[in-house]
This record gives sequence, C-alpha cells and structure tokens, in this order.
Amino acid sequence: MKKIAALLGAAVLGTTLLVSPTAAHAAAPVYVALGDSYASGVGTRTYTAESGSCQRSTKSYPYLDAARVGAALTSVACSGARVADVTNKQLGPLNSGVRWVTLQVGGNDAGFSSVITECAKPAWLANCDGAINTAQATINNTIPGRLNTLYATVKSRASTAKVIIVGYPRLFNGIDCNAGTFFSAAEMTRLNQTADLLNGKIAASANAAGFSFVNPTSAFIGHAVCGSPEWINGLSNPVSESYHPNVTGQAGYANLVDDHLT
Repeated sequence: MKKIAALLGAAVLGTTLLVSPTAAHAAAPVYVALGDSYASGVGTRTYTAESGSCQRSTKSYPYLDAARVGAALTSVACSGARVADVTNKQLGPLNSGVRWVTLQVGGNDAGFSSVITECAKPAWLANCDGAINTAQATINNTIPGRLNTLYATVKSRASTAKVIIVGYPRLFNGIDCNAGTFFSAAEMTRLNQTADLLNGKIAASANAAGFSFVNPTSAFIGHAVCGSPEWINGLSNPVSESYHPNVTGQAGYANLVDDHLT
C-alpha cells in the first residue's frame, strides 16, 4: 500500500509539474508604440543606450502604461519621425498577435519645430505668422491624406489590435517666462490654435479608421510652458529637450492613454 501511495503521489506531483508552468507563464499581451519624439520620450532627459538618436525613454508613456497593464512593449518611436518614417521604418513589429498599438505622429509633418524656432525670435527678426500660415496649410491640405494611408496600413497589419492615436497638447499658457524667447501673446494664441487644428485633423482620420483618439488638451491646461507645475519644457539645454513633455508630462500622457488599454 505504501508503494501504491508513493506512486500515486509521484503521479500527482508529475501532473502538477506539467500543468503549473503553463498556467504560470502565460504570454504577456503585446503592445507596440509608434511615433515621434513625444512618443519616444524626448524631454525626460534619460534615454536607453540602444535607442541612439531615437531617444527612447523608460519614462515615456508607452513604458509606463506597458508596466501598468503587464504588456510586453516594443517601442520603435523615434525622435524626428514623420508619417513617412513611421510607414517606412516602424511597422515591422505589427502583426495579428499585437494587442495594443499607440501611434503619435504629425507634428513634424506640420513643421512644429521650425515654426517654434521662428516664432521664438524677436518680432523684428521673425516671420512667425508666415510660418504658422504654412503649417496650417500643411495641416489642412496634406497631413490628412498621409494619416489616412498610414492608418489603413496599420489596420491591415495589426488586424486584431486596439489602435490608440495620441494627439498633442497646447504648448502655451499665455505667458512667456523664458529669457531667451520672444513669443507675443498673439503668437502663443495662434500656436495653440494650430495645435488644436492638428488634433482635429488627426482625430478625424482616427475616427474614420475606427481607432481611438486621445486628446491631451484639457489635461495639459495650466501645465504648459511656464505652467505650475510645468509639464512641458520651455527653452532648454540641450535645445532638443525644449517644448516636449517632461517626466511629469509623460506621466500625464500615461494616465490618458491608460484609460484606453482595455
């Protein structure tokens, strides 16, 4: 009887060993992050060594949210990326096994960096209105078509994923507190309106594709450049950190995106 009991015990133990690893090591859902410097985490000042000039930060919202939901993250977001860069360089990780995709792109297509640089100059030296007019024309006439094509490609490659499109905040609260910049109140208003215009076009393309859209505008009010607390860097050293969400701003983004990771 003791031998029978021992054999039965061994059989039960063997069954447990066979079953338990499968239950304990279920594959984590896959999350792929695409986009530009806002998605990569520029502005947080700490970047992974392997990301090089793409400047991906573990303090960016994709990393924060992946940890919250227990996802396996692949971030290919890259500083400076435009829609064409996402299309040509970032879609490799997408397949039918991906659970979530976040995508934030369009700001560089609109030339926001060069517009901010132009508008930061003293009025006698700058053509801020001209730069804004050019950006708005691009947003109205060119960017929607680019986004529609990109979104269709993402949808075809990540056919079962929930795709979350992320927008851009207004950069200004109406006060320029940086000694090295010369934004007028009217210029800051127009720049904020341009961000709103871009968000509107991005949202329309996202909705047409059946994707979710995250609009950060309301959450960032009072926290833009010179806000209290400031979630977006003003003029910074190095200059590449300027006008990007800082660590607190990325956490704010994470809270918004997190609501869609269900």
